[in-house]
Amino acid sequence: MNEICNLYEKCCFLGYRRITEILKRSLQRKINAKKILRLMRKMGLQAVYPKRKLSKRNEDDQIYPYLLKKRPPNSPNDCWAVDITYIRVCGGYAYLTALIDWVSRRVMGWNLSPFLDTSSCLQALNEGLKEGHPNMVNSDQGSQFTSKAWIELLEKHNIDVSMDGKGRCIDNIHIERFWRSLKYEEVYLRSYESMQEARESIGSYIKFYNKDRPHQSLGYKTPDEVHWAERPEKMNYVEALGQ
Repeated sequence: MNEICNLYEKCCFLGYRRITEILKRSLQRKINAKKILRLMRKMGLQAVYPKRKLSKRNEDDQIYPYLLKKRPPNSPNDCWAVDITYIRVCGGYAYLTALIDWVSRRVMGWNLSPFLDTSSCLQALNEGLKEGHPNMVNSDQGSQFTSKAWIELLEKHNIDVSMDGKGRCIDNIHIERFWRSLKYEEVYLRSYESMQEARESIGSYIKFYNKDRPHQSLGYKTPDEVHWAERPEKMNYVEALGQ
């Protein structure tokens, strides 16, 4: 298991078959691929690679209406948008979940994970709830956002559920624009050799994006300036936490 961890940290894109072959050569003994697969599952490891159709939903899950037409956001925390995108890491792919405030464009919570699952989305939401409380959260119809765990967490905090129409990425346009900024200003300029390096670098960019990057659509104010405009003491508190 230690040998598997060492290989995975260096090359997280390796699957159990390739790890088996590498260990056979390095340890110079017979190794059963099924045993490597069993141990990787026990440790919660799987190859990081791009999975198709991130937004594919579970047909048995309930779909919620798109609320933003009837309730257009006017103030910070009226609505947060959430989505998932690919990030290339150490030759493979990781999955970045982010929640962005619809009005201020501030990134409220995020999580980078080698796994495309609901738990990473829940972690991002829980981080965001430390920063504020939205009236609604808008997502696509992906299985992570139609899952029982996701819906229950929103309902627990009295947050309304809004979902894009099928195939309508424009319904969540603000987070799509954030993905573009993140990738052209950070991701495409880097070569992440590990998950830790990717988290640290993306975390630094998000801090810059929130605090120091002026937005033309915000009258060249930063997301922090718009989001905390009515509560400057909160902004100072967040800055103090960062220090």
